[in-house]
Amino acid sequence: MAERTTGPFSSLPVRIATGVLYGAVLVWVIYFGGHLPLAILMAALGALAVSELYRMTRRERRTLAEFCGFVAVAAMPVVASLWGLSALFLVMTALVAASLVWHVYFVNLRIADTTLVVFGAAYVGFALAHFVLIRGLEDGVFLALAVLIGVWASDVLAYFVGSLIGSHKLAPRISPAKSWEGFVTGTLGTVGVWLALPLLVETTLTLSWRIVIGIALALAALVGDLFESRIKREVGVKDSGNLMPGHGGFLDRIDSLLLVSVIAYYLLLAGGIR
Repeated sequence: MAERTTGPFSSLPVRIATGVLYGAVLVWVIYFGGHLPLAILMAALGALAVSELYRMTRRERRTLAEFCGFVAVAAMPVVASLWGLSALFLVMTALVAASLVWHVYFVNLRIADTTLVVFGAAYVGFALAHFVLIRGLEDGVFLALAVLIGVWASDVLAYFVGSLIGSHKLAPRISPAKSWEGFVTGTLGTVGVWLALPLLVETTLTLSWRIVIGIALALAALVGDLFESRIKREVGVKDSGNLMPGHGGFLDRIDSLLLVSVIAYYLLLAGGIR
């Protein structure tokens, strides 16, 4: 959820057009494409996003370690789709083991380089793989759509309400445009999406558990957004990239979805979904 420039609605038409195209592709693949096509799409998004992360946090030459992280991110959603959670942990374990080897062998690598590569892979690839795992659950099509639309509801409502009436700053040192008014409204939007889930599919999730999921995912979306904003402030960039007009980069677009996907998957399991 990247903040935009001069004036609350200055780039709104471009932002809406890009968002609609991005959203239409995601929804189509989730609903019609199946489990593996969604994994391939997540792998592509993850590879682009982690490339932006590596580029904006490392201004020096690229390393072989970054290439390994890039490959791991692209592999994680596909592996999760084909072989499940245990295979996903296996890929993550292999990346950590490889990081120990290359850090010993390549003496010019600093610990910050190795840490960034492994963290970036977990932050982006491991998280997006959980979104793919949600699609593989019972009624996973509708659960994945609820996760996605819940994030969008939080984003859109927080953006408009915060721009129009937001006066109490939420995190002024990290993301000055965010307000408590926007966050509360966005949270209500996310909860509303989960309350409406039975209108789309018969679900065993109780009313109270759907409210818990909605609140938890709204909080996760906020943390994910603020975390990426903090990274950009630390490295002195406005956007993670420029490939998504009106939104910045791919990492700017999926920052909220990352933590949300992980928390949603385990909350759904805790709610009895298999």
